[in-house]
Parts: sequence; structure tokens; C-alpha cells
Amino acid sequence: MEESITERNDRWAELEEALRQSRTLAAAGQFAAAVMHEINNPLEAITNLAYLAREEADDPEKVREYVSLLQEQLASVVQIAHQTLSFHRGAAALAAVDMGEITDAAVRVYQWKLAAKQIRLLKEIVPDAKVRAHAGELLQVMSNLVVNAIDALPEKGTLRLRVRRCEAQVHLTIADDGHGIPEPMLAKVFDPFFTTKADRGTGLGLAISKAIVERHQGTIRSRSSTRKGRSGTAFRISLPREIEAAERESAGSRVTG
Repeated sequence: MEESITERNDRWAELEEALRQSRTLAAAGQFAAAVMHEINNPLEAITNLAYLAREEADDPEKVREYVSLLQEQLASVVQIAHQTLSFHRGAAALAAVDMGEITDAAVRVYQWKLAAKQIRLLKEIVPDAKVRAHAGELLQVMSNLVVNAIDALPEKGTLRLRVRRCEAQVHLTIADDGHGIPEPMLAKVFDPFFTTKADRGTGLGLAISKAIVERHQGTIRSRSSTRKGRSGTAFRISLPREIEAAERESAGSRVTG
């Protein structure tokens, strides 16, 4: 009997160790997939911008424009790499970031996609809509939202971008008049690995975007309609204004210091 109990305990220990290793590998796989998804958008943009620069090599002004945009995306990739390698050292310093400029940068990068589908772009951006944030991370969020909206839109659809500020917050809204997301799916759009794009999506874009927004003490909400003639999807990001975020950070330092 004693030997039987010992053997059973050994088997349980082996199973627990196998489960621990399995969870470790699963976590590593999910992390790798998340990082690859984060760099996919800027890498795709870099590839397309390099192609456009070659195609219009005889127009120096156009080439300079494409190279400038390409450098923005390279900087984003470098920042993602640095953040990934320095997770154990804590987050980099925050800085004042204008959400209007971030929005314009994301749109510039995917202007060719908008043009290919003849999408009508409507922008309403107030000046000085600043938050304290990591610019590269917010550009990732905007890139994810813009790409999702473009994918959802039919040819000659409409994409609306609005940046507003109030006393304590900056609000960014991105809305499309695409086919919409059914209500049961809408509740899951921020879940990791959930996607409505069949074999084209990883299901990580919105999950990563939500995590980034929440790390910046903000919120991201969605609403959608599939009603004929009134279909579409909208995402709204709310972040503390730069002065408000600085006050919160200062208050936190006083409490913990």
C-alpha cells in the first residue's frame, strides 16, 4: 500500500510539472504572437512605402514624403522591440502626446488603402488635444483601429475620425459605415484571439489596444449596428488630458514616496 501511494504521488508530481511546463509554453506562445501582431502593421506599412518610393523614384518630393513616413514606422518598430526587451526594467518615461498628430500619422500611413477603396475620410480634430503617453503605443492603437475600419468598409464607404477634449479628458472616436458587428460578437471583440476576419486576423489587435489604453489610465468602448441602411461600428477612446495625467502621476508619487 505504501509503495502504491508513493507511486501515485510521483505520478501527480509529474503531471503537475508537465502542466506547469505546458502553461509556460502557452504563455510564451501567446506573448510571441502578441509581439508579432504589434509589429505586423508597421512592417506592412514599411513594405508598401518602400514600394511606392521605388515606383515614384523620379519624383524627389514624393520620395522624401514616403521616406519620412517610413522612418516613422521604423521608429515604432524600434520602440516595440525596446519595450519587449525591457519589460523586466519597467516602463519608459511618459511624454506629452497630441492625439490629433497621432491620428494624422496613422491616416497618412494607410492613405494608400483608403485611396484603393475610394473611402471618404471625414476628420474633426481640435488642436492641443494632449495626453501623457507613449507615442509609439498610441500609434499602434490607432493603426489597429484604422486598419480594422478600412477592412470593414465597402468601396466608397465613409470613415469618420474625431478628436475632442474636455476639462479632464481627450476623446478619440473612429467610426465606419461598414457591415457592423453582430451583438453577440461585439461583446467579445476585446477578448484575446477573438476575430471576425476568419483566416485573416489573429484576434489580438483590439485586445492589445485595450491593454495599452488601460495602461494609460484610459478606457476604450465600442458600439455597432447591423441594421440595413444604418450599419457601422464606432470605437471611442478616452484618456486623461496631459495636465490631468501629470497631476495623477504627481499625486501617486506623493502617496508612495
